[in-house]
Amino acid sequence: MELLDYLHTHFLTRAQLLAACATDGARLDVFTAAGTMPAPSYRLNVRIDCTSFFGEHAEAHALDWYAVGYVDWLRMLLEGEPDPYGRFAARYRAALEALPLSGLEAADAHLRSEWRHFLAGTYGLCTRSGLPEDIAAKELAIHVIRALTDDGRPLDAGERERLAEARALLDRASSPFAPHERARSSRARYGLK
Repeated sequence: MELLDYLHTHFLTRAQLLAACATDGARLDVFTAAGTMPAPSYRLNVRIDCTSFFGEHAEAHALDWYAVGYVDWLRMLLEGEPDPYGRFAARYRAALEALPLSGLEAADAHLRSEWRHFLAGTYGLCTRSGLPEDIAAKELAIHVIRALTDDGRPLDAGERERLAEARALLDRASSPFAPHERARSSRARYGLK
């Protein structure tokens, strides 16, 4: 049940997302089908087998879990945002410019790739909010960590400080990850707990 505890702590069910945005599932589904709203980051297929005084009962459900930041994204769509990709790209670029580290360019091809992962719900799973600001921070941190460590050479004091900054940024932007994903996560790969 650790997975369920994790999901209840860090994510919203479909019903919670809809309630937070005062909308219905049909509108959410339209945005998702149009490629402007991220898919759920987790989907649980749950089968319940119950026995009671009245006999046996079975039912099955698919439960969708969304990143908490998707409330803001869905509200933006409901308000009529005419260019969701443009908004995503602008927020991503602005986040990169505001961060204390540098080294990652938000070229169009890179942003299109990030957009696809965003819409697939991937970044809802691996960042704290699932929003462009955390995505940019995470990607920049990983870029800097790789640039400093991939060749295995000893780092000077300035590089060690930059590495520490990048790991701190990655820690702030990354989700804690579900129990079954932690060993394969970016947190484990890049030396975070």
